[in-house]
Amino acid sequence: MSSDAFFTTRWTRVARSRGNSEEAKLALSELCEAYYDPVHGFIRVTVRDNEKANDLTQGFFANVLSRSAFDGADPNRGRFRAFLLGAIKHYLWDRRRHKQTAKRGGGEATLPLEEEQAASAQLPPDQEFDRRWALTILGKALTELRESMKANDDLAKFDALKPWLTGDSAGLLQTEAADQLGLSESATKVAIHRLRRRFRETVKAEIAQTLDNVDHIDAELAYLQQALRP
Repeated sequence: MSSDAFFTTRWTRVARSRGNSEEAKLALSELCEAYYDPVHGFIRVTVRDNEKANDLTQGFFANVLSRSAFDGADPNRGRFRAFLLGAIKHYLWDRRRHKQTAKRGGGEATLPLEEEQAASAQLPPDQEFDRRWALTILGKALTELRESMKANDDLAKFDALKPWLTGDSAGLLQTEAADQLGLSESATKVAIHRLRRRFRETVKAEIAQTLDNVDHIDAELAYLQQALRP
């Protein structure tokens, strides 16, 4: 049986009401605030101008929060990531169409959006969006785990073992962490293993908040892991 029947996430609240309830508006606002960076990254790579990207990002989120982004879009596709990326593209195309209409007859030539993107040597916008999305998920999970361990007076353990979560442990010895924590080397290895498992579960919990069906968590996790590979 799908766990979707028993599990409610921010995105399920938004999707099922198409953003119309007060609860959905709050959930959508929280999601937009949390995933500002992937949106800004996509737009910045697309327009290749940081100031324009800032303005367009603000305009896009105002559009989303006014619920007009739901017009012609299907939030029941299951993934907030896919919905938001589609909404960004629709918003930019709409802005470009209005701009081209305003310039028509003025003799100012414009390139199709794909050609503008191809002219850039940077990471393609879709890939930049996914990369930043994955980093945002990891950052949120890391913060959540830190706060949880802090609440349990376990912050020293988190700080000492964090490099083994973030991939920054190159050149570090587990014996150093063991000495810092007053643990044996074997106990430190167990602690790292448990912390990694807990971090993975926290990452999956963050991913779940962006899905309409929690049965898709593992597939989304695999997709985001791929997005972070060089």
